[in-house]
Amino acid sequence: MALAVATPPVGAETGISPAREFAPGQLLVKFEGERMGRAIALGDGGGVQRTAQALRQNPKVVYAEPNHIASAAATPFDPNDSGTLAASTDSSATVGDWAFKQWNFLSPEPNALAASSPGGIDAAGAWRNLIEAGRPGGAGVVVAVLDSGVAYRSLGAKFRRSPDFARDQFVPGFDFVDQDRIPLDESGHGTHVAGTIAEKTDNGIGVTGLAYGAKLMPVRVLDRNGFGTALNIARGIRFAIAKKAQVINMSFNFGCGKRVPLVDEALRDAYERGIVTVASAGNLGSEACVSAPATGPRVIGVGGSTEGACLGDYSLTGAAIDLVAPGGGVPQARCPSVAARPIYQVTLRPGSTKAFAIPADYVGTSMAAAHVSGVTALVLASGRVNPLLGPAARVRFVTKRLRKTARDIGYPTTQQGAGLLDANAATGTGPRFSGPGEP
Repeated sequence: MALAVATPPVGAETGISPAREFAPGQLLVKFEGERMGRAIALGDGGGVQRTAQALRQNPKVVYAEPNHIASAAATPFDPNDSGTLAASTDSSATVGDWAFKQWNFLSPEPNALAASSPGGIDAAGAWRNLIEAGRPGGAGVVVAVLDSGVAYRSLGAKFRRSPDFARDQFVPGFDFVDQDRIPLDESGHGTHVAGTIAEKTDNGIGVTGLAYGAKLMPVRVLDRNGFGTALNIARGIRFAIAKKAQVINMSFNFGCGKRVPLVDEALRDAYERGIVTVASAGNLGSEACVSAPATGPRVIGVGGSTEGACLGDYSLTGAAIDLVAPGGGVPQARCPSVAARPIYQVTLRPGSTKAFAIPADYVGTSMAAAHVSGVTALVLASGRVNPLLGPAARVRFVTKRLRKTARDIGYPTTQQGAGLLDANAATGTGPRFSGPGEP
């Protein structure tokens, strides 16, 4: 079969829409002897699926797959339907407001001196642990946010930096959608996710983030509609590896059962370099099963829990779930709590790239993954990790620590994994390490 092989334009996202499963006119192919796969552009009239099937018959082809499209793992949510309070749309809300809005950061234990929430992860306890370790808020750790970009800087009259991010808390990123060095958000999803991970605290603005002392690396791999190709996501992962990120957050998912070997190769390289990768499990309604990248090599797959410490009615189940974290929203049936507030963070107002709010419609495993990435940054900074561990062993240690300190909320492991994330326990004074090998 004649095949016109060409490299597609870097960052090309032509034809991405909710109706498409893969980018037209592109294949991701790996030939025998190559270290990693690459993209090829098909000649005129070359059907993607037909060409992929034909190439797979060649024994020298390791894989041939369409350039599948991933989508952001947030789900529509109307707080008025569940009787919850709408969040303030004033981005200048005082920091004293955070405990009222951020049930997800509170302690699950009733405390006469402070507010509590059964679905909280005890962020305040973790912050205390990190202050005692001399690295407040995860100082010194870099978290790459692979998403729709982040409102991390102002640019001309169109873009404004989110008021609850500081200029100095970002390291250089990249935009693989528009192929430039300015990965600005055009949807709000990436800014919301980044806010949960590391929004500033103690600045009198908005709410707060988990690893508020960490650095963020914005890597844009999703377009303004929340869609991105496997090719650009793999490039984003490799960019984060090259730029020395220590954590990679991926709040998006490919279609159920879709193979993305190019992404898996990049994730395997990240693991071998000691980078902890975290991904959303995906949301029921948009998907039917836990899917890539949550199913990828050594990725921490995260389901979503609610204010009442139940599983969200959107949270998918399967063996790839490592643990659950706050995603907000309506709980599954038979949950003893009807509490259903969303995850509050400062982000872009709908349809704007320069106006900000604390919206009440962000719910899903996208939000849950961000909590795990933030706490991972705190664990890495806490001094709990044996400095003698090799890169891959370090990833295994962090994953195991997050799982062993998670709180059982009464579901089977295929639904909750090891349980609900506990930031205080994960960064606490338990054993620092068990030896030079895998803990």
